[in-house]
Amino acid sequence: MIKDKLKNAKTYYNLGENLKKGLLWLEKNDLEKLADGRYEIDEDKVFASIQTYETKDDANYESHRNYIDIQYMINGCEKIGVTDLSNCKTCIEYDAERDLEFYNITTPEEYLRLNAGEFLIFYPHDAHKPSITLDEKATVKKVVVKVAVN
Repeated sequence: MIKDKLKNAKTYYNLGENLKKGLLWLEKNDLEKLADGRYEIDEDKVFASIQTYETKDDANYESHRNYIDIQYMINGCEKIGVTDLSNCKTCIEYDAERDLEFYNITTPEEYLRLNAGEFLIFYPHDAHKPSITLDEKATVKKVVVKVAVN
């Protein structure tokens, strides 16, 4: 897992061509002006999903087998639970079509705060619980860039 500000994105270009494409897309677009929905970057290898939603009190942890997540906060802020997959117990089996599995964790929870202008990169071994309310419910706008592992 990596957490940083978008202004430092070039630091991570060397982590793979697809990851670089996703970071460049975030840097080159005026994300506040883009509507919610899916944006193709490089077919199914790299694509983005912009979402506006209200934060929630709780959720299950999740992970993905075939994609890395770059979660970038456009407006607002939220808490995101983070843990290694080895600390998780499956509660909803893997859905290959959605590349998504849900978990309960077996260790104390740790949270990161994701502020506007910051991103988190989650690899397949990084279980994460996004969209969690900080102090009070808030509407946020976030983009999740999906980057194929292979």
